Amino acid sequence: MSTHRAGNADVLAMLAELAELTSLEEGSPQSFKVRAYEAARLALQSDGRDLASLTMPELTAVSGVGKATASKIRELVDHGRVTKLEELREKFPPAVLALSRIPGVGPKTLQLLRNELGIEDVAGLREAIASERIRTLRGMGPASEAKIAKALERLGSPGKHQRTPIADALPLAERLVDDLSALEQVTDVAYCGSLRRFVETVGDVDLTVASTDPESIMDFVRNHPEVREIIGSGSTKTSFLTARGFQVDVRVVPPDAFGAATLYFTGSKAHNIALRQRAMAQGMTLNEYGLFTLETEQRSPARTEDDLYRALGLEPVPPTLREGAGEIEAAAADRLPDLVQRVHIRGDLHYHTDRSGDGRATVEQMVAEAAAQGYEYLAITDHGEDLAINGSSAEEMLAHKEHIAAVQCNHPSITLLWGCELNIGATGGLDYDPEFRALFEYTVASVHSHFDLSEREQTVRLVKAISDPTVDSIGHLTGRYIGRRPGIELDIDIVVEALFRFDVALEVNGALQRLDAASDVVRKAVERGVKLVINTDSHHTSELGRMEYGVRTAQRGWAPKDLVINTWERDRFLEWVDRHRNPR
Repeated sequence: MSTHRAGNADVLAMLAELAELTSLEEGSPQSFKVRAYEAARLALQSDGRDLASLTMPELTAVSGVGKATASKIRELVDHGRVTKLEELREKFPPAVLALSRIPGVGPKTLQLLRNELGIEDVAGLREAIASERIRTLRGMGPASEAKIAKALERLGSPGKHQRTPIADALPLAERLVDDLSALEQVTDVAYCGSLRRFVETVGDVDLTVASTDPESIMDFVRNHPEVREIIGSGSTKTSFLTARGFQVDVRVVPPDAFGAATLYFTGSKAHNIALRQRAMAQGMTLNEYGLFTLETEQRSPARTEDDLYRALGLEPVPPTLREGAGEIEAAAADRLPDLVQRVHIRGDLHYHTDRSGDGRATVEQMVAEAAAQGYEYLAITDHGEDLAINGSSAEEMLAHKEHIAAVQCNHPSITLLWGCELNIGATGGLDYDPEFRALFEYTVASVHSHFDLSEREQTVRLVKAISDPTVDSIGHLTGRYIGRRPGIELDIDIVVEALFRFDVALEVNGALQRLDAASDVVRKAVERGVKLVINTDSHHTSELGRMEYGVRTAQRGWAPKDLVINTWERDRFLEWVDRHRNPR
């Protein structure tokens, strides 16, 4: 059995974790060390070479990678661990990390909570709030205490089992799938469970492996560097905890049972029950090993998931729809929607460059990457002037327009639109004056502040922005960060109706920490006939892969291809934009 060799994904994950934990250690996400780790991660993400094969001089030759960071990369590659990271994990265990992700509990506040009050987990924080001890800390007070209490209330109780945001779970699952796929004993592997259905938080990571040699697979899993604690291990299943407290379950099944196993372990429970009931009604039984006749116990020749659905008289149901929400009935009647797919996407309409204060790549770099994706059109939507630090004045935007026009000359195959991400103010106001806003060729309007307004105030705010004739789409509707910041509270029905009435597109933001609008909101929009747009909200060339995540979220909302405006052919899309901005 070959030992695990750290790959690019492992290196990037290590740097991301170092940045997060170092920000807690130093009390600031803007410290020199934190920024150094983040700069190195971005630089190496774009490098493209096999990082494990690079020497110290080759690593430090990469702009943004210093000697200290390079030495940690070599330590990971050569020894499978990084001493500094191990020390930080001991200092900031998973329960403390959960505290740090609560709105209002920044690195400095976390230090105060631990050093002054001895708070080490969310339960301790709740107790301190109930006894009004948070307000006694220097720099805090009743208002800060109330803000944290409200954040906890809106995030909800974690319950018996802690759920992990998809932004943390998916990269881990993908790394493990890659590692297992590289083994010669493995014929197939997939992550299953709620993660495969693309649920925004997951209880654990489920991996199903097809192999005729389960013993060697289990040995590999038990000795994997991600393992911090073995919960249980047998001949075909191992469960373990990672250093960050995530539970991973790895199962090995025979290759001819892989389709049935992935179907079974993907779920949901409601979907599986409906499938089993349908099988029984047809004189069969369905389980994780296959489809069998009840009388003879003969196994059906159906092996793949699609084969199993067809054997039950159903159109194959994509994993993103398997929630017991009408998909079985639709599949039986051949009425599943013509779901949007990644291959249908022809452009990205929420896209940043270094013109935005938080952008990290030039116009030239971002456009070249979009062109390499095969996009037909692209809206460059850097931040408007009202967003502190990151925004641009009208004069800067006009100069930016000229810059985009110059870049357009070098990319005749892609249509570039000079756009803007407008900031929606507390009462629905937007950046610039209406005449200047009307000059933009495409806009997305988004909430970036005032998250604590009432539901009524937030709804009025959104409707006012939607009704503005210079707004083409609404970006990341609620402004949420999954598991870290709850979204604003809205009357979704009123907002959806406004989007439909004013023919404004609703964005499905593909950033894993956002996935906003959420799939349940997408389904409401689909039912009303609201146009959708799936975007990456990229601020760097490494983020274009977010499009796949946006597509999967849209699928969970039953989004058909034709309702998504950036699946349209270029002429049709541009005609809609023109008609929307210049009504006849």
